[in-house]
Amino acid sequence: IDMQKWKYKVLEFSPTRSLMATRMDKKHIENELNELGKQGWEVVSSFITTDAHGSTKKIIYTLKKEFGA
Repeated sequence: IDMQKWKYKVLEFSPTRSLMATRMDKKHIENELNELGKQGWEVVSSFITTDAHGSTKKIIYTLKKEFGA
Protein backbone atom coordinates (compact mmCIF):
# COMPACT_ATOMS: atom_id res chain seq x y z
CA ILE A 1 0.00 0.00 0.00
CA ASP A 2 1.41 3.37 -1.05
CA MET A 3 0.47 5.92 1.62
CA GLN A 4 0.25 9.60 0.75
CA LYS A 5 3.02 11.72 2.24
CA TRP A 6 2.47 15.34 3.22
CA LYS A 7 4.60 18.35 3.92
CA TYR A 8 3.34 21.15 6.15
CA LYS A 9 3.78 24.90 6.37
CA VAL A 10 2.81 27.21 9.24
CA LEU A 11 2.01 30.88 8.61
CA GLU A 12 1.64 33.52 11.32
CA PHE A 13 0.04 36.91 10.76
CA SER A 14 0.12 39.69 13.34
CA PRO A 15 -2.05 42.81 13.39
CA THR A 16 -0.77 46.23 12.42
CA ARG A 17 -0.84 48.52 15.42
CA SER A 18 -1.22 52.29 15.35
CA LEU A 19 -2.19 54.96 17.87
CA MET A 20 -5.83 54.76 16.80
CA ALA A 21 -6.42 51.07 16.14
CA THR A 22 -5.14 47.55 15.72
CA ARG A 23 -6.17 45.74 12.57
CA MET A 24 -5.42 42.69 10.48
CA ASP A 25 -4.51 43.28 6.84
CA LYS A 26 -7.13 40.90 5.46
CA LYS A 27 -6.20 41.58 1.84
CA HIS A 28 -2.55 40.65 2.53
CA ILE A 29 -3.60 37.40 4.24
CA GLU A 30 -5.98 36.57 1.39
CA ASN A 31 -3.30 37.25 -1.25
CA GLU A 32 -0.76 35.12 0.62
CA LEU A 33 -3.17 32.18 0.97
CA ASN A 34 -4.30 32.44 -2.67
CA GLU A 35 -0.69 32.42 -3.87
CA LEU A 36 0.09 29.34 -1.80
CA GLY A 37 -3.13 27.71 -3.04
CA LYS A 38 -1.91 28.15 -6.61
CA GLN A 39 1.22 26.24 -5.57
CA GLY A 40 -0.87 23.33 -4.27
CA TRP A 41 -0.98 24.23 -0.56
CA GLU A 42 -4.27 23.69 1.30
CA VAL A 43 -5.27 25.25 4.63
CA VAL A 44 -6.06 22.49 7.13
CA SER A 45 -6.44 24.56 10.29
CA SER A 46 -6.37 28.08 11.63
CA PHE A 47 -6.65 29.66 15.03
CA ILE A 48 -6.06 32.97 16.78
CA THR A 49 -4.04 33.83 19.83
CA THR A 50 -5.20 36.66 22.07
CA ASP A 51 -3.76 38.85 24.78
CA ALA A 52 -5.19 39.14 28.31
CA HIS A 53 -7.75 41.69 27.07
CA GLY A 54 -9.05 39.47 24.27
CA SER A 55 -7.38 41.38 21.43
CA THR A 56 -6.01 39.28 18.59
CA LYS A 57 -2.23 38.83 18.77
CA LYS A 58 -1.76 36.41 15.85
CA ILE A 59 -3.65 34.34 13.34
CA ILE A 60 -1.89 31.05 12.67
CA TYR A 61 -2.61 28.87 9.63
CA THR A 62 -1.39 25.33 9.03
CA LEU A 63 -1.24 24.25 5.39
CA LYS A 64 -0.43 20.92 3.77
CA LYS A 65 0.72 19.83 0.35
CA GLU A 66 1.32 16.36 -0.99
CA PHE A 67 5.02 15.55 -0.80
CA GLY A 68 6.56 15.67 -4.26
CA ALA A 69 3.75 17.82 -5.70
